[in-house]
Amino acid sequence: MTAYLLPIGLLFASNIFMTFAWYGHLGDLSRPVWLAVLLAWGIAFFEYCLAVPANRIGHSVYSTAELKTMQEVITLIVFAGFATFWLGEKLSYNHLVGFALIAAGAFFIFRGPIAA
Repeated sequence: MTAYLLPIGLLFASNIFMTFAWYGHLGDLSRPVWLAVLLAWGIAFFEYCLAVPANRIGHSVYSTAELKTMQEVITLIVFAGFATFWLGEKLSYNHLVGFALIAAGAFFIFRGPIAA
C-alpha cells in the first residue's frame, strides 16, 4: 500500500517546492532576475529530493505514463492553489474546463487499454 500512496504524497510535496521555484518570485518583482534564478535553483533542489524517490518508489506499481500523468494533475492542483492564494489571481471557468479536460485525459491513462 505504501508504494501506491507514498509517491502521491511525495509528488504533492515536490510540486509545492517546484511551484515556488518557478513562480514564487512573481510575488516580488523588485529582486534582480539573477537572484530569482539562484533562489529558484536552491528551492528546486528540494523538489528533486522528493520527486526522484517518488518516481523510483512509484515505478514499482505505476507505469511511467501513469506517474507522469499523476504528476501533471498534481501540478495543476498545486498551481491552482498557489495562483489563487499566493499571487491573488482568480481562476475562471475557462481554467476549470481546461483542468477538467486534463483530468479526463488522466482517466484514460489510468483506465488501461481500450479493446478495439
